[in-house]
Amino acid sequence: QVQLVESGGGLVQAGGSLRLSCVTSGRTFKSDTMGWFRQAPGKEREFVAAIRWSGGSTYYADSLKGRFTISRDNAKNTVYLQMNSLKLEDTAVYYCAVALTSYISSAYSDYRYWGQGTQVTVSS
Repeated sequence: QVQLVESGGGLVQAGGSLRLSCVTSGRTFKSDTMGWFRQAPGKEREFVAAIRWSGGSTYYADSLKGRFTISRDNAKNTVYLQMNSLKLEDTAVYYCAVALTSYISSAYSDYRYWGQGTQVTVSS
Protein backbone atom coordinates (compact mmCIF):
# COMPACT_ATOMS: atom_id res chain seq x y z
CA GLN A 1 0.00 0.00 0.00
CA VAL A 2 1.53 3.27 -1.14
CA GLN A 3 1.13 6.09 1.33
CA LEU A 4 2.06 9.73 1.24
CA VAL A 5 1.42 11.75 4.36
CA GLU A 6 1.84 15.51 4.37
CA SER A 7 2.28 17.65 7.45
CA GLY A 8 3.44 21.09 8.44
CA GLY A 9 0.60 23.21 7.14
CA GLY A 10 -1.12 25.83 9.22
CA LEU A 11 -1.92 29.50 9.62
CA VAL A 12 0.88 31.98 9.04
CA GLN A 13 1.07 35.73 8.54
CA ALA A 14 2.09 37.18 5.22
CA GLY A 15 5.86 37.33 5.01
CA GLY A 16 6.28 34.30 7.23
CA SER A 17 7.60 30.83 6.52
CA LEU A 18 6.44 27.24 6.72
CA ARG A 19 8.08 23.92 5.99
CA LEU A 20 5.92 21.12 4.70
CA SER A 21 6.92 17.48 4.97
CA CYS A 22 5.80 14.45 3.01
CA VAL A 23 6.63 11.02 4.36
CA THR A 24 6.41 8.19 1.85
CA SER A 25 5.97 4.47 2.42
CA GLY A 26 4.87 1.32 0.66
CA ARG A 27 7.34 1.17 -2.20
CA THR A 28 10.81 2.20 -3.17
CA PHE A 29 10.58 5.57 -4.83
CA LYS A 30 14.27 5.97 -5.55
CA SER A 31 13.88 6.04 -9.34
CA ASP A 32 10.87 8.32 -9.24
CA THR A 33 10.07 11.99 -9.05
CA MET A 34 8.40 13.60 -6.06
CA GLY A 35 6.33 16.68 -6.57
CA TRP A 36 4.36 19.29 -4.67
CA PHE A 37 1.14 20.72 -6.05
CA ARG A 38 -1.38 23.12 -4.56
CA GLN A 39 -5.02 23.88 -5.02
CA ALA A 40 -6.71 27.08 -3.95
CA PRO A 41 -10.49 27.31 -3.57
CA GLY A 42 -12.19 27.50 -6.94
CA LYS A 43 -8.96 26.94 -8.83
CA GLU A 44 -7.29 24.04 -10.57
CA ARG A 45 -4.50 22.12 -8.94
CA GLU A 46 -1.19 23.64 -9.97
CA PHE A 47 2.39 22.49 -9.98
CA VAL A 48 4.70 23.92 -7.34
CA ALA A 49 7.99 22.01 -7.41
CA ALA A 50 9.52 18.61 -8.09
CA ILE A 51 12.65 16.70 -7.16
CA ARG A 52 14.27 13.49 -8.30
CA TRP A 53 15.01 11.02 -5.52
CA SER A 54 18.17 10.02 -7.33
CA GLY A 55 20.55 12.90 -7.87
CA GLY A 56 18.27 15.55 -6.36
CA SER A 57 17.54 17.52 -9.53
CA THR A 58 14.84 20.09 -8.91
CA TYR A 59 12.30 22.01 -10.94
CA TYR A 60 10.04 24.87 -9.89
CA ALA A 61 7.06 26.75 -11.14
CA ASP A 62 8.48 29.99 -12.51
CA SER A 63 6.31 32.15 -10.28
CA LEU A 64 7.64 30.47 -7.11
CA LYS A 65 11.36 30.39 -7.81
CA GLY A 66 13.37 32.07 -5.10
CA ARG A 67 10.69 31.72 -2.41
CA PHE A 68 10.07 27.96 -2.31
CA THR A 69 12.69 25.24 -1.97
CA ILE A 70 12.13 21.52 -2.38
CA SER A 71 14.49 19.00 -0.82
CA ARG A 72 14.55 15.37 0.21
CA ASP A 73 16.01 13.09 2.85
CA ASN A 74 16.45 9.69 1.27
CA ALA A 75 17.15 7.98 4.58
CA LYS A 76 13.85 9.24 6.00
CA ASN A 77 11.85 8.77 2.79
CA THR A 78 10.75 12.36 3.25
CA VAL A 79 10.38 15.28 0.89
CA TYR A 80 10.21 18.85 2.15
CA LEU A 81 8.89 22.12 0.82
CA GLN A 82 10.35 25.19 2.47
CA MET A 83 8.13 28.21 1.82
CA ASN A 84 9.43 31.68 2.60
CA SER A 85 8.02 35.19 2.19
CA LEU A 86 4.54 33.76 2.04
CA LYS A 87 1.82 35.76 0.34
CA LEU A 88 -1.94 35.75 0.63
CA GLU A 89 -2.15 34.04 -2.75
CA ASP A 90 -0.15 31.08 -1.44
CA THR A 91 -3.20 30.02 0.55
CA ALA A 92 -4.14 26.55 -0.69
CA VAL A 93 -4.17 22.88 0.09
CA TYR A 94 -0.72 21.51 -0.66
CA TYR A 95 -0.33 17.97 -1.95
CA CYS A 96 2.70 15.78 -2.44
CA ALA A 97 2.70 13.17 -5.16
CA VAL A 98 4.83 10.55 -6.89
CA ALA A 99 5.50 10.43 -10.62
CA LEU A 100 6.69 7.07 -11.93
CA THR A 101 8.85 8.74 -14.54
CA SER A 102 12.55 8.67 -15.33
CA TYR A 103 12.46 12.42 -15.91
CA ILE A 104 11.49 15.33 -13.71
CA SER A 105 7.94 16.34 -14.44
CA SER A 106 5.54 19.19 -13.75
CA ALA A 107 2.60 17.51 -15.49
CA TYR A 108 -0.32 16.56 -13.27
CA SER A 109 -1.01 13.49 -15.44
CA ASP A 110 2.42 12.02 -14.70
CA TYR A 111 1.74 11.79 -10.96
CA ARG A 112 0.22 8.53 -9.89
CA TYR A 113 0.11 8.56 -6.09
CA TRP A 114 -1.14 11.46 -4.01
CA GLY A 115 -1.28 12.42 -0.38
CA GLN A 116 -4.37 13.80 1.35
CA GLY A 117 -3.04 17.33 1.43
CA THR A 118 -2.23 19.86 4.12
CA GLN A 119 -3.87 23.27 4.42
CA VAL A 120 -1.75 26.39 4.28
CA THR A 121 -3.48 29.65 5.11
CA VAL A 122 -1.68 32.96 4.84
CA SER A 123 -3.27 35.88 6.65
CA SER A 124 -2.70 39.61 6.35
